[in-house]
Amino acid sequence: MKNRLTLLLLGAMLVANSLPAQTRDEKGLVGVWRGQVESLPAVTLNITDEGGGVSGAILFYLLRRNTVNDPYTSSPGIPEPLLSLKFNGNSLEFQVSHRRAHPPQSLSDPPVRFRLTLKDPGHAELVNESERAPSVLLIRDE
Repeated sequence: MKNRLTLLLLGAMLVANSLPAQTRDEKGLVGVWRGQVESLPAVTLNITDEGGGVSGAILFYLLRRNTVNDPYTSSPGIPEPLLSLKFNGNSLEFQVSHRRAHPPQSLSDPPVRFRLTLKDPGHAELVNESERAPSVLLIRDE
């Protein structure tokens, strides 16, 4: 009986250690993250670990105003899948296609590089590494 229990525990440890480190470590980033600009929705990021690997999608909102004195409005764009995901400790690097952003000018654009850095369990910073754009604070939905 003791040998069976030891063998069972050893087997469980081997299975846990055979999982990719990426799958085990990214649990802190899995979830729905939302960011705002000018108190309006600006980005929604959904990170999942279904099927054993981490994947996700991102939705950007178009913020605009008709004149300088008008308030901003926010309208959702089209969700795009996250590409080339790489987890590095407390950050997730990924790419997003830019082809559908402003067709037809953007049809041959390369993917845009992003980095999501976990600040604490409920807050993360999203940085567009392809452009010099300000970072956006994201808050995880409960």
